[in-house]
Amino acid sequence: MDLLYAHFGNLFSCLNQPWLSQANLVVFTQSIYRKGAALDNCWGFIDGTVRPVARPGNHQRVLFNGHKRVHAIKFQSVVAPNGFIVNLFGPVEGRRHDSGMLAMSGFLPMLETHCLTPTGQPLCLYGDPAYPLRVHPQGPFKGAALTAQQQLFNLSMSRVRTAVEWVFGDILEYFPFLDFKRNLKVGLSAVGKMYIICALLRNAHSCTYGSTTSTFFGVDPPSLEQYFI
Repeated sequence: MDLLYAHFGNLFSCLNQPWLSQANLVVFTQSIYRKGAALDNCWGFIDGTVRPVARPGNHQRVLFNGHKRVHAIKFQSVVAPNGFIVNLFGPVEGRRHDSGMLAMSGFLPMLETHCLTPTGQPLCLYGDPAYPLRVHPQGPFKGAALTAQQQLFNLSMSRVRTAVEWVFGDILEYFPFLDFKRNLKVGLSAVGKMYIICALLRNAHSCTYGSTTSTFFGVDPPSLEQYFI
């Protein structure tokens, strides 16, 4: 596990990869738009995932996630329509808010540098209401009195954003031990590193066999040789 993390862990922290070229990002936006998304410049989805862990002996408040009502660690994930986890930041304490993770990750400057069309037009990621609205991260309209057009926008983006949940589900399906929180003891085992390596292996599996997400959007993932360069 340590060897894989040392050699390939950087694949989750860098957007400067051949399969994430500007031309490929444009292909991603087209595939999402074809599925009914209101945004025509969205190339992927950003979300926070909560991974429950065993109740710790110390620092219980730090790890407690009030929304899920569990002790947990959290990750920030970015998923592309080819079914790949592009970026995985974490682990952080379970109490952290998604917007706080985004600030901690330093991911916004990376988006500003790399997420452009070949002609220089900005491309965006779509997230839930927890994320701030910027040029590159986008989210749904908020409020109780939305117009019909705003509601349609939110609905169209919500439908395509479900791809994020499919990817998280794949990880737990392939590596079910990650779902047994009694055995996931922070401080006694490398819980965060295990999740990162399992996400990496899940990407490797998608290189060979594809995924529900890549089939849905009609975008092939890169080969093993293209990914593990």
